[in-house]
Amino acid sequence: MHTPQEYARRVKLLIMDVDGVMTDGRIYYNAQGEESKSFYVQDGLGLKLLQSTGVRLAIISGRADACVEHRSRALGIDFYFGGVSNKQLALDELMQQSGLSPDDCAFIGDDVIDLPVLRRVAFPVAVPAAPALVQQHARYITGASGGLGAVREVCELIMQAQGTFDTAIAKYLA
Repeated sequence: MHTPQEYARRVKLLIMDVDGVMTDGRIYYNAQGEESKSFYVQDGLGLKLLQSTGVRLAIISGRADACVEHRSRALGIDFYFGGVSNKQLALDELMQQSGLSPDDCAFIGDDVIDLPVLRRVAFPVAVPAAPALVQQHARYITGASGGLGAVREVCELIMQAQGTFDTAIAKYLA
């Protein structure tokens, strides 16, 4: 059996769900029915650092949401699939677009809708709030919660496993 670091060493593409992973899972509505979400700034910097090492980024989300599209563009996410009802089909399309295979991928998920992707990628990750069934299919469960550092934790795990962490943060230590 391999360690999470061994799986992380091979990651070329980090794929994420949004609600419950990049956010805390709560959706806020104003009086006009417009929704908003809260994203954790340290997760964003972790994604930018990871991307600077050559690892590509993707989102596969069951919900189509303008604020997620905006966040995706702001972070320079390489591939965005929103409003997806079948995440397995989205993964197939992502593999075609990226030229990679599921063996090159990590995925962070939090609910049963994520199982088709979690079960196919080499490095499936779940957040602590994920149901037990989802956690059973993960090779790593983050210590941090979704929307509160789980994404950053996985980014740093990948960089440390690949030996790129020190280089990625060097400019902040100069």
